[in-house]
Amino acid sequence: MIPVKVLKISYHPESRSYAVILKEISGEICLPVIVGSYEAQSIALAIEVVETPRPLTHDLICDVITGIDGLLKTVRVSHLTDGVFYAQMELESDIIGNRIIDARPSDAIAVALRMKAPILVAPRVLKDAGVKEDMLKDTKKPRKKPEYSLEALKEKLKEAVEEEEYEFAAKLRDKISSLEP
Repeated sequence: MIPVKVLKISYHPESRSYAVILKEISGEICLPVIVGSYEAQSIALAIEVVETPRPLTHDLICDVITGIDGLLKTVRVSHLTDGVFYAQMELESDIIGNRIIDARPSDAIAVALRMKAPILVAPRVLKDAGVKEDMLKDTKKPRKKPEYSLEALKEKLKEAVEEEEYEFAAKLRDKISSLEP
C-alpha cells in the first residue's frame, strides 16, 4: 500500500461534484476521487480543523470509535471496479478486536483526517487511475474578450441595424455610449 495525503479539493464541473486529490507522499502520482458536495465540505472542514457547533456524521463516527477505546489504524483505498473506488477502515479495539470495515473513500478520508490516521492506496489503483500532478493543472487559458475600436463598434452597429438585429444593436449602442467621451 502506498501512503498518500489530501493535496486539495477541487470542483468538477462536468459532474457538478468535487474531486478530492490524493497525492503520493513520496512521489508525483495523484488520484482524483469524485465525491459529493456534503463529503467535500466535511473533508474541507477536517483539513481546516473547523469545529462545528454540533457533531457532523463523520464526527459521530470518530466519537463512536473513541467511545469503544478504538483506534483507526489506517484507511485504505483498496480497489477500483467499473469506475467506483472502494475503501476500508482498519479499526482496532480491545472490545471488538481488529476489524476491517467497508466504506466509501469519501467517508473514510473524512474520518481519517479527523483521527489523523494514515491514508493508503493500493498500487494497482494508483496504476489504473492515477495521474501525474502536472496533468491536474488547469490547461485552459482564460478567454480574453476581443477588443474593438470605437469605429469598429460603430460599423458593427450600422450592420446590426441594417440586418434588423435590434437587440444586438442596442447592446452595441450602450457599449459605444460608455466609450465615447
